Amino acid sequence: MSGAEVLDVGRDAIWLTIQLCAPALIVGLLVGVGIGLLQALTQVQEATLVFAPKIVAVFVTLLVFLPLMGALMNGFMRHIAARIAAM
Repeated sequence: MSGAEVLDVGRDAIWLTIQLCAPALIVGLLVGVGIGLLQALTQVQEATLVFAPKIVAVFVTLLVFLPLMGALMNGFMRHIAARIAAM
C-alpha cells in the first residue's frame, strides 16, 4: 500500500467514526440543553436530573440507529476486504 492509500483508509475510518457517533452525541446534546433550559426556567438546580433523561434518550437513539450503524460498518468492512483482496 502506498501512503496515499493508507491516508485514504484512515480518512474513511475517521469519517465512519463520525457517522457512527453523531446520532447519539447530537441527541445527548439536545436533551442536555433542553434539561438545562428547564432547570434555568424553574430554578431547580438538581445535578442528577440531567443524567436519567439523557441516558434514556441516548439508549433509544442507539436502538433506532443500530441498523444504520451496522450497515455503515458492514459497508466499510466490505470496502477494506476488497482492498485487501486486490493487493
